[in-house]
Amino acid sequence: MKISKFVDVVEEAGRGLADAAAEAGTDAEVPTCPGWQVRDLLRHTAMVHRWATAFVAEARTTPDRNPGETTLDGEELLAFFREGHADLVATLRAAPESLDCWAFLPAPSPLAFWARRQAHETTVHRVDAESALASGLRPVDPAFAADGVDELLRGFHARDRSRVRTPEPRTLRVRTTDTGDVWTVHLSATEPPRTVREGEEGAVDTELSGPAHQLYLALWNRMPLDAVTVTGDGGLARLWRETSAI
Repeated sequence: MKISKFVDVVEEAGRGLADAAAEAGTDAEVPTCPGWQVRDLLRHTAMVHRWATAFVAEARTTPDRNPGETTLDGEELLAFFREGHADLVATLRAAPESLDCWAFLPAPSPLAFWARRQAHETTVHRVDAESALASGLRPVDPAFAADGVDELLRGFHARDRSRVRTPEPRTLRVRTTDTGDVWTVHLSATEPPRTVREGEEGAVDTELSGPAHQLYLALWNRMPLDAVTVTGDGGLARLWRETSAI
């Protein structure tokens, strides 16, 4: 996806998050984030948006501590969230593609990283806010959802800090049934998961398959594993579920 398309998603997802939060109320429980209420979700996402904005707006080239969460609540918290979200969108739109700033996952450019990361950050938390509503979740665009699976597998879990380990070498395949995307994840005891995008169709220990929207949310722990099809060793799927939280 182009940077501009990711920014469009940041804008739409942030508005959806705020609208769902306003409808649910800040006291509402967030089923996809046990122990959280909507106020916790708004405070967290507002903090992340401001943290990301600072790197892009100020071209910061070294990691920095996040600014901490606000203690605002109710309508003031919603207004605070909307203000920070609008600032993030405007900052991403105004930034030059040549921007040099810190990023923590591989990407074509730092701006591409921040646009993509905030698009998925905000979309997942939009889903969290919608889980507090009786009307339920709106679907995630399949192509965008597949990109989020890719970011999780080949970005976050390629880092040494990934906790997904197996006592002996194992393989996990992830396959979207609507977009035709395939990832093969090689697991071991000592190395972070190594994911190959397509090209490997041999036998694996476990395969997770389903529509991209459902795989995206299941792998980000926003849907139960039974929302997708698990073939092979179900224990490996459960291990992923238990150790893959970001």
